Amino acid sequence: MEKINIGKYVEAAIEWLSIKGAPVFDAINNGVEALVEGFQNLLLAPHPLVVIFLIAALGYYLGAGRKNLLKRAGWKEAGGVLLFTIFGLLLLWGMNFWEETMQTLTLVIVSTLIALLIGIPLGIWSARSDRAQRTIRPILDFMQTMPAFVYLIPAILFFSVGNVPGVVATVVFALPPGVRLTNLGIRSVPKEVVEAAYSFGSTPRQVLYKVQIPLAKPSILAGVNQVIMLSLSMVVIASMVGAAGLGEKVYTGILKADIGLGFEAGLSIVILAIILDRISQSLGGTQKKESK
Repeated sequence: MEKINIGKYVEAAIEWLSIKGAPVFDAINNGVEALVEGFQNLLLAPHPLVVIFLIAALGYYLGAGRKNLLKRAGWKEAGGVLLFTIFGLLLLWGMNFWEETMQTLTLVIVSTLIALLIGIPLGIWSARSDRAQRTIRPILDFMQTMPAFVYLIPAILFFSVGNVPGVVATVVFALPPGVRLTNLGIRSVPKEVVEAAYSFGSTPRQVLYKVQIPLAKPSILAGVNQVIMLSLSMVVIASMVGAAGLGEKVYTGILKADIGLGFEAGLSIVILAIILDRISQSLGGTQKKESK
């Protein structure tokens, strides 16, 4: 039996896209590269102690909530995040990984922003349209089950090597949870509440922005947390196409069989992941406190 050569047609389609869509891909490349460089310059310009203080203060502010900043309850809830953030970032600075940490943080921030700008509107659309959900759901299944390494191939063809293909591959890999949890959150809003809003004369737009999205915030913020964590999990894979940061150090450690370098860079990624996870979870906790 003759082989069904699906890969041949996919390759031809990608080559056609890379030629015909070159102006679009160049514009995306320039825009993402400018965004990455802007965030990197912003994070690397101040003294590391200033950045450590600002990140720790943000974690404490979100963890304690606006009303409990100086109260004992606020310290109990957010003090652990504050201390771990300070000591964790000081350790990364002491290991001379500060620049790489900020490069990795930049890639995570940019990838997360792009993924959420695409994912949240898609989640809202799929929540408000059963037909859209039936169309989007299998695409998300495909995106989540496809091995992450596969995304690097078209990313290289479209955007060459560097930070941009790493960001693009990360966005594709991290996008589905943002869509799914936004959809789930809005669909979980009680129908009685929505019907009551319509009965008082609210328009569909008012119901969405003043009723459904506020009530769906915990689920949407859980999606934000998942997007951040998946973006961070891609840093080593993204380094294979030239993305800078801690992932590049891990990859170098693998190539050189340097156990010490690999362990230090891997530990740095773990510390950064815990800090980002706690801060993003604290954001959801703050929303719950304010809603009470």
